[in-house]
Amino acid sequence: MELAPQSAQSHPDLCVSFEEWTGGRKIVSIGSNAGAQRLPFQGWHHFKEAFAPEVIARAVNESAREVRSCLDPFGGSGTTALACQFLGVEPTTVEVNPYLADLIEAKLSSYDADDLALDLSRVVAAVGSRRRASLARFKNVPPTFIESASQDRWVFNRNVAERIACHLEAIEQLARPTHRRLFKAMLGGMLISVSNVLINGKGRRYRSNWQERDIPPRLVDELFEERTRHAIKEIHAHRMRRHRGYHVLRGTCIEQIAGSKKSDLAVFSPPYPNSFDYTDVYNVELWMLGYLGGKDANRDLRMSTLCSHVQIKREFAPAPKGSRRLNLALGRLARVKGELWSPWIPEMVGGYFHDMAQVMAALHGRLNDRGEIWAVVGDSRYAGIRIQVANILADLAAPLGFEVVKVEPFRSMRSSAQQGGKQELDESLVILRKKG
Repeated sequence: MELAPQSAQSHPDLCVSFEEWTGGRKIVSIGSNAGAQRLPFQGWHHFKEAFAPEVIARAVNESAREVRSCLDPFGGSGTTALACQFLGVEPTTVEVNPYLADLIEAKLSSYDADDLALDLSRVVAAVGSRRRASLARFKNVPPTFIESASQDRWVFNRNVAERIACHLEAIEQLARPTHRRLFKAMLGGMLISVSNVLINGKGRRYRSNWQERDIPPRLVDELFEERTRHAIKEIHAHRMRRHRGYHVLRGTCIEQIAGSKKSDLAVFSPPYPNSFDYTDVYNVELWMLGYLGGKDANRDLRMSTLCSHVQIKREFAPAPKGSRRLNLALGRLARVKGELWSPWIPEMVGGYFHDMAQVMAALHGRLNDRGEIWAVVGDSRYAGIRIQVANILADLAAPLGFEVVKVEPFRSMRSSAQQGGKQELDESLVILRKKG
């Protein structure tokens, strides 16, 4: 956890406003896939599922109480925390994925652009003085990650992996931990671009004709320098935010919420119960940047995430009581269990709402009186059976001490190819208020 200085607040007229950051853009939707141009800092890593920061501005403006602090238990790309800084609200964000936690903190930190440029020149010079580096640092990565004679496919060509190692060694020599974190995030955001894989759908797949893909090592150098120089420009242009403080809490959301300070508002988008393994999506960055020391660390991280998928064997907690809609959906899923692509889907759905009920209960304990939850959630469908996530969460909220302010569907999502890919699943905004 870290709290940055508050100096920008003493000169509000010099601050970059939320509207200046977003450019006053018009968006199609406040949810994921907002249909508008990228904003500064969003290009540091591509997040297809990131929701629009306009939802945070709306929450702050429409909240029943004055909002001075905001909590996001599912930090992800850092949208909530970054938007809060531009809105003058103190952000606290929780993230279980260590790579994403570092990426979020890199966005929220304060820097001197000249110092960053000087350290970038040091990294560029150090990398330029070496043709290759030892691959020993990658000894624990899965065997299919780096080209070798014993494998018939690999994520990175050997010469590319060596250049990545050169950059990591140079970055680790920098004196400032904030600079090391930022440059490492820049490197992480370009790894897929210099790899033989793509990230889409349910995870990672190999590019077409990847064996013929020629990736010159100098491309690693050029992309890193180009991306980092662009990031430094964005940092300098948006350095004076209305609130420069932040808290980044690393670990499981329920445990970290319990230890967080009181907040006026919680804005977040949790994983959807769509069997999408979000840990696997960032598998390349986690392994190549050294966040995972072996199979056990990978498994521990996947086990510590919300029960939203069945890609790893785990004990699913029983479904919570209090929602007739949930009971009906689980009953229907049980009856068609043999038709499902995984027999664990009914248990996963029940475990998902168990976890979400725990999240809401933990938030109730950390929200001030009449504090609100604004959650962007998405429905799912299995064997034609729709899981009405927003309405089920609303059902579960009342016994936990919340009143349901609104359930607002705002976008129809495309269901999975297994369900025909039709536009038939709602993405919704759920607004809950802690009872005073």
